[in-house]
Amino acid sequence: MARGKLRIYLGAAPGVGKTYAMLSEAHRRVERGTDCVVAFVEHHRRPRTEVMLHGLEQVPRKEIEYRDSTFTEMDVDAVLARRPQVALVDELAHTNVPGSRNAKRWQDVEELLAAGIDVISTVNIQHLESLGDVVESITGVRQRETVPDEVVRRADQIELVDMSPQALRRRMAHGNIYKPDKVDAALSNYFRPGNLTALRELALLWVADRVDAYLTEYRAEHRVSTIWGSRERIVVGLTGGPEGRTLIRRAARLAEKGAGGEVLAVYISRSDGLTSASPKELAVQRTLVEDLGGTFHHVVGDDIPAALLDFARGVNATQIVLGVSRRKGWQYVFGPGVGATVARESGPDLDVHLITHDEVGKGRGLPVPGRGARLGRTRLIWGWLTGIAGPLLLTWLLSSVVPDIGLANDMLLFLTLTVAAALLGGLLPALASAVVGSALLNWYFTPPVHTWTIADPENIVAIAVFFGVAVSVASVVDLAARRTHQAARLRAESEILSFLAGNVLRGETTLEALLDRVRETFGMESAALLERESDIAPWTCAGSVGPRPCTTPDDADVDVPVGDHMSLALSGRVLPAEDRRVLAAFAAQAAVVLDRQRLQQKADEAKELAEGNRIRTALLAAVSHDLRTPLAGIKAAVTSLRSDDVEWSPQDQADLLEAIEEGADRLDHLVGNLLDMSRLQTGTVTPIIRETDLDEVIPMALGGVPEDSVELDIPETLPMVDVDRGLLERSVANVVENAVKYSPPGEPVLVSASAIADRVEVRVVDRGPGVPDEAKSRIFEPFQRYGDSPRGAGVGLGLAVARGFAEAIGGTLNAEDTPGGGLTMVLTLPTAPGRRPEEPDRTSAVRT
Repeated sequence: MARGKLRIYLGAAPGVGKTYAMLSEAHRRVERGTDCVVAFVEHHRRPRTEVMLHGLEQVPRKEIEYRDSTFTEMDVDAVLARRPQVALVDELAHTNVPGSRNAKRWQDVEELLAAGIDVISTVNIQHLESLGDVVESITGVRQRETVPDEVVRRADQIELVDMSPQALRRRMAHGNIYKPDKVDAALSNYFRPGNLTALRELALLWVADRVDAYLTEYRAEHRVSTIWGSRERIVVGLTGGPEGRTLIRRAARLAEKGAGGEVLAVYISRSDGLTSASPKELAVQRTLVEDLGGTFHHVVGDDIPAALLDFARGVNATQIVLGVSRRKGWQYVFGPGVGATVARESGPDLDVHLITHDEVGKGRGLPVPGRGARLGRTRLIWGWLTGIAGPLLLTWLLSSVVPDIGLANDMLLFLTLTVAAALLGGLLPALASAVVGSALLNWYFTPPVHTWTIADPENIVAIAVFFGVAVSVASVVDLAARRTHQAARLRAESEILSFLAGNVLRGETTLEALLDRVRETFGMESAALLERESDIAPWTCAGSVGPRPCTTPDDADVDVPVGDHMSLALSGRVLPAEDRRVLAAFAAQAAVVLDRQRLQQKADEAKELAEGNRIRTALLAAVSHDLRTPLAGIKAAVTSLRSDDVEWSPQDQADLLEAIEEGADRLDHLVGNLLDMSRLQTGTVTPIIRETDLDEVIPMALGGVPEDSVELDIPETLPMVDVDRGLLERSVANVVENAVKYSPPGEPVLVSASAIADRVEVRVVDRGPGVPDEAKSRIFEPFQRYGDSPRGAGVGLGLAVARGFAEAIGGTLNAEDTPGGGLTMVLTLPTAPGRRPEEPDRTSAVRT
């Protein structure tokens, strides 16, 4: 079954006429004999829209009960059963009432399209999901109902329903959109002229981008390579030289002269990854083009003119802006240059602008890859010694030690020295070896000897061939050696970048660690990440390593800008251009790490504030009820005793005094837990650790529970533990009181202890209702009471305080299920050094 087609009427705001346009299209199709029905259209009691519904078949809506109210939604099943050719579905971004077939109306539309039914729908620009934040910043209203952009982009036809802000406000004032009682509020809030203008611009730009995407898709499908000048697109070719800023500004001025002009700056690097461009200059130019509203692109290509033209035609550009070559006059013998080649091959559909600048004819002045120090000082010395001293030594050997081996063999030996010089020192020592070797061959070994004259013409050819072969072989060997060096360097760079990216993505690298790795990798003395708030604000150091870090980028030997107001500054030595490429990646990652650290700090602060607010809120709730309840009971009992109107019997007085005592104990317990929790939250708990015998502490923790409610099983052979006695007693007391509270009558709580390796476990076992696994972690949070315990059961701080004290003394407190039903609290404590457990003795002291 063929999929149905979707047509969408897109508007900038409510009231522009989307539904009216949709209904008008439906009437036109009905007149042409098309089977068209209204699946769901909301007229919002607008008279003109309501009139347009007359004469169109409407599918009955489906009624849904939700929260004691009845709502109507589109009946998808009824529409599918009716199977019209075209269905009208208004408000594509609408959220269906809970209980509907789908959560969103666009999902209902997808079902209709899948069934082969054409759909005509409407949507406002503010309901597109990607524009939610933009619309909120403009109007101050967050749209709750959104539709994914891809759903709208997949539409077969999108028609913009446009209206000027002034006309829309007039419609609003005349009561054609909202009821009269809502007009004033709408005109002064959402329907302000600025809001409507911004939303209209969003709609126009979105539709224009959609049309541009259609055009690009059409050109690709039909393989159209010629330029269609539908809008001015200006491509700026950058070389990484200082003239790039002039070219970008000139291109921006050209773009401003045409409607909808667009600037695309492109830098083309060779596929081997080697470039003489300055990373710092490229970063500055990228920032400049983006500030001027353009985009920056990085393209890889060995044939720069061809790559530039392919890029321009691929983006449907109309103009190319290039700078006049910086090459000196004599360098044109090697070719016409990029500018002349692009102009010659651009064809009639691309205009090429060659812009003059201050750098014309001054030469590139940038470092050339593969010179001098790349091979190392030692290799250069040996290369020159081999190239100069080697032929002299070989001449002496051939003249005195092994004379008369033939001119051909002499030439092969001198050629071997030339190749060796190329392997060691590169091209220049090899060329020197070829020149010296040719001269020595002529003087000492070519008849007549000891003269510069060559009698035999064949020897002239032999020496010329020798020189040519020596130079050629030296060039090839030198190139191979340098390519090997470059490949090794690029491999090292890739390994560094891979390691860097992995650490950063895993969050294992702090800013200081990253800067230290930068300093170590490039052999620098110090590294610092500097930032400032504006162009005129002073620089501040976000992080640094090494002695005497730079305080401003001007003080650094190497500085790499990161954005507009951040820079990575290093001191120690000046780095070559090839090192700056990797350094730029380090600088970008440093900025990412800094942002992540700051976001993490803010998240932690927000979490602390949220936790503090939650605790304060719960504390107020506790004070308002749990603490006031015992106070109210104490006050009532005291008032009764002091009353002169009633004669209390001794038994009544005793009962009232007992109620006062119970209320005071309960109040003391609640206040104690609150104070303990506040100490834990503020980090003021300072334990005094010392060797302690559990048999001396745990029985004292049971003073607050009823008699016969606890059985104690503490072996006498237990090792000593390193704890704070007071905190341990409070922790055990809270855990035991909680266990007694939930234990059924007649089932005492078992408190046992045992030694395992280098720790001691204290287990508090009850036979109560137990706690499910998903709630075992929550019961240790402040103000949590399992099972909705009544307010009189406390404020839910006992277990939180118990765990806090346990962790403060180096232990842990966790919850486990009791076999057969119930809950077991496991308190783990560290044993004292040198006092490891002996073989356990199962005899124990039992107290009740």
